[in-house]
Amino acid sequence: MALGSFDRTPPPFFRQGPSALSKMVFFSALAVLLMVADTRFKITLPMRAVVATALLPMERLLMIPVAAWERSSEYASGLQDALGREQAARSELILQSQRAAQVEQLTLENARLRGLLDLRPALTIRSLAAEVLYEAPDPYSRKVVIDRGRVSGVLIGSPVINEQGVLGQVTRVYPLSAEVSLLTDKDAAIPVLNTRTLARGAAFGLTGGAGMELRFMAGNADVQVGDLLTTSGVDGIYPPGLAVARVRQVDRRIETSFARILLQPVASPDSVRQVLVLEPVGAQLPPRPEAEAASAPPRKPGRR
Repeated sequence: MALGSFDRTPPPFFRQGPSALSKMVFFSALAVLLMVADTRFKITLPMRAVVATALLPMERLLMIPVAAWERSSEYASGLQDALGREQAARSELILQSQRAAQVEQLTLENARLRGLLDLRPALTIRSLAAEVLYEAPDPYSRKVVIDRGRVSGVLIGSPVINEQGVLGQVTRVYPLSAEVSLLTDKDAAIPVLNTRTLARGAAFGLTGGAGMELRFMAGNADVQVGDLLTTSGVDGIYPPGLAVARVRQVDRRIETSFARILLQPVASPDSVRQVLVLEPVGAQLPPRPEAEAASAPPRKPGRR
C-alpha cells in the first residue's frame, strides 16, 4: 500500500472549535477593545489597584536581597572613600605641619635678622570686624555701607578685605557707619604687584563696575592671563601681599604703546556679608621729615 494513500487529516473527533486564524482575530480585537476602553473609561484601574495591593508584599519580599546587596555595596564604597579621604587628610596635615614649622622658623630668623640689622619691627596691622548693611543707591558708582564708623575707630582710607582678598577702601566715615568704595568703582585705584614677575603697576576700576584694568603697562610688558596681582604696600594704605585680582585678558594693540589689560577681582562684592576693616599702614609709619619740620616750633635766634 502506497504511503501517499494515508489520510493525514485528524478525525472528526479532534476537529473542535474555531480555527487558529479566527482565534487570533478575536483576541486581537478584544485586546484593542480593552486598551481603548481602559484609555477612555479606566475600566481596569480598580483591577490594577487590587493586583498591585496583592503583589506589594511579595514585591517587598523579593526586593529584600536586592536592597541588602545595594546597601552592602554602598557601605563598601563609602568605607573605601572614607579611608581615602582620611589618608589624604593625614597627608595634608603633615604638609601643613611642615609649613607651620617652616613659617615659625622663618619668623624667628626674620626677627633675628631685624635685630642684627637694627631694623624696626614689622608693622602690626590692627583690624576691625564689620558687616555690610546695604549697597549705596548710586547707579554710577560701586559702594557699600558698613555698620562701623567713627565711633568704632574707622578712618578714611582704611582698607576693607574679606577672606578672599581686597574689597575696597573707606572713602566716607559717619559716626555709626562708613561708606566703602569697591575696587570696581570707576574712581578706585590701587597699586599692585605681579607675583610672577614682581613688576609693579596700578589697577583702576572700570566705568559701570565691569571689572578692573591694569593701566600704563607697555605693549611688550610681561603680563599673562592668570597672573595674580597683590597689593605692593608702597602707598602707605594697603599692607603688602593681599590678593587683589587676576589678569583676565591682555590686548596688545599695535597702534598704541600701551597694552589693554583687563582684570577680574579676586573678592566678589556681590555675595560678601562680613568684612574686616584694616588700619591704614601710614597710621603706624613714622612721620615724614617735611611733616616733622613743619610741625617743629621755630628756633629762637641765639646770642652772639
